[in-house]
Amino acid sequence: MKTLRTPDERFQGLADYSFAPNYTDVDDTEGGKLRVHHVDEGPREAAPVLMMHGEPSWSYLYRHMINGFVSKGHRAVAPDLVGFGRSDKPSQRNDYTYARHVMWMGDWLRAVNLRNITLVCQDWGGLIGLRLWAEMPDRFARIVVANTALPTGDQPMGIAFENWRRFSQDVPVFPAGGILKGGTVSHLSDEVIAAYDAPFPDESYKAGARQFPMLVPASPDDPATAPNRKAWKVIQELQTPVLTAFGADDQIMAGVDTVFQKLCPGAAGQPHVVLPKAGHFLQEDVGADLVSLTCDFIDRTS
Repeated sequence: MKTLRTPDERFQGLADYSFAPNYTDVDDTEGGKLRVHHVDEGPREAAPVLMMHGEPSWSYLYRHMINGFVSKGHRAVAPDLVGFGRSDKPSQRNDYTYARHVMWMGDWLRAVNLRNITLVCQDWGGLIGLRLWAEMPDRFARIVVANTALPTGDQPMGIAFENWRRFSQDVPVFPAGGILKGGTVSHLSDEVIAAYDAPFPDESYKAGARQFPMLVPASPDDPATAPNRKAWKVIQELQTPVLTAFGADDQIMAGVDTVFQKLCPGAAGQPHVVLPKAGHFLQEDVGADLVSLTCDFIDRTS
């Protein structure tokens, strides 16, 4: 598998992101290795808050939340998915499959050996992270579901998603930072937008970002449909506490929170919330609120 690695200098001097890098090698499934990056801050003996990002962001999305969790005494862990951030980027779009992403991050999770995890997952961080929960439920203590889903293709994804998918394939230059700007309610500075563009020196680095929208199972015959159905069967039997925190201005994920509230036993009785003035990338809009909600959730369910 041919891979690209974003030069380190692209990550120097980024606004509010001075965390030391950590790297783990995982099997690329073709006889080689992929280097996966993660941030790991706070006391190592503390139970980890695992923050998983989606498309087309990276761990930079959680920069303020990382500091927020550490200030509360928690260990804050935020990986970059393969193809994003400081992680390696396979160069061909067909290198990226849903199954491989789950496998890669599962290998990473076992290698870093996190346990008693509080998972905070958004966008593809949920599509992958929730599969990991179903696969390794003993590692997870509680789940915060934020603007994400675990789709099986049995229900239409909606016009907002179809418009996004079409845009992602047709736009000549894939504007990662611009997409983050468009998915937030609050103002993003040029400096922050540039930080979201930093992992992608040119279009050749964006194979994963281009492919991700096409990997969402949007029909019942999608390759990921059966594995996601299987994951749902496991999840519906788990008593793991589940809290939903969605952004009121996220059109793509609107209403999906009720699916988790209905199907997850551990969601019963939890103070689920729809956060005002929060878009798809609610970490940028209401990150401090999400930290507070999560810490309260940890205290209440420990």
